[in-house]
Amino acid sequence: MTTSTTAPTGSGGTPRAAGTRGTAGAGGAGGLGGAARAVRPLLVLTFWLVVWQVAALAVAQRLLLPSPVDVATRLVELVGTPAFWATVAHSLLRIAAGFALGTVVGTLLAVAAATWRVVGALVEPVVGAVRAAPVVSFILLVLLWVDSSRLAVVVSALMVLPVTFAAVREGIAQRDPAMLEVATVFAVPLRRRVPAVDVPAVLPFFAAGCRVGVGLAWKSGIAAEVIGLPAGSIGEHLYDAKALLESTDVFVWTAVVVTLSLAAERAVAAGLRRVPSAAGDAGDAGGVRDVGDTGAAGGRGAGRRAERDGAGSAP
Repeated sequence: MTTSTTAPTGSGGTPRAAGTRGTAGAGGAGGLGGAARAVRPLLVLTFWLVVWQVAALAVAQRLLLPSPVDVATRLVELVGTPAFWATVAHSLLRIAAGFALGTVVGTLLAVAAATWRVVGALVEPVVGAVRAAPVVSFILLVLLWVDSSRLAVVVSALMVLPVTFAAVREGIAQRDPAMLEVATVFAVPLRRRVPAVDVPAVLPFFAAGCRVGVGLAWKSGIAAEVIGLPAGSIGEHLYDAKALLESTDVFVWTAVVVTLSLAAERAVAAGLRRVPSAAGDAGDAGGVRDVGDTGAAGGRGAGRRAERDGAGSAP
């Protein structure tokens, strides 16, 4: 006995797609969700601006709390002057240099400490001391040794170094033992093993360390400028605004620092996302990732079977 089914028809006898209405409804819901996610930050920002404005009206003293309108007006005035952009460039270049220096040195020290135990025993106490010491202490000490124009570079590097060191060390410790074993069995060269095994394990920890390090670099760098007062820096303008009781300028330069810090964090995150995935380098590494997956699934015995099967093609 057979049962025949007919597609639902619309007006005029034409077949009607069964899932059209559901698909359209799902698409509409997804569009509304995306729009809500896009509008939410604006609503949050508007809420806090309104709170700020109400608080400024309640205080009614511009010296203590300028309104967002006053701050925005002053910011527009400063943005239109070449001196503003020269000041931003001065601090941006030095803090970026300190961040890069701390990241590179921290990464190299972490690799060395993971490779040689003696280096780890010697370096870890120093890195721990740098992490625990107050920023102001380092600013005052460094100011005795270097010129104020280079103070932000050195202090930013010192604050970023421990974060990068800890992140890279943790990433190295989290490498897949099965893949490392297979790479050793196949005698995979270091230049091929690093992009296929080491980089994928370390990269997420390194990226998290960089995101934290960017904020620390800006906080410590601007603090160093406020104390060292290098000419033409954001820190110098902040100090002058505080000394002259220009509260509006203090808010303006603080907003500039926050904006630059967030922009730098996004730029670093975008740059790290462009790092080639190790999945694309697996072929160049002589199949380390594929064999490593087999070793992880089957243990040591599977790795030995893969070695026998692929001994002729091992690099």
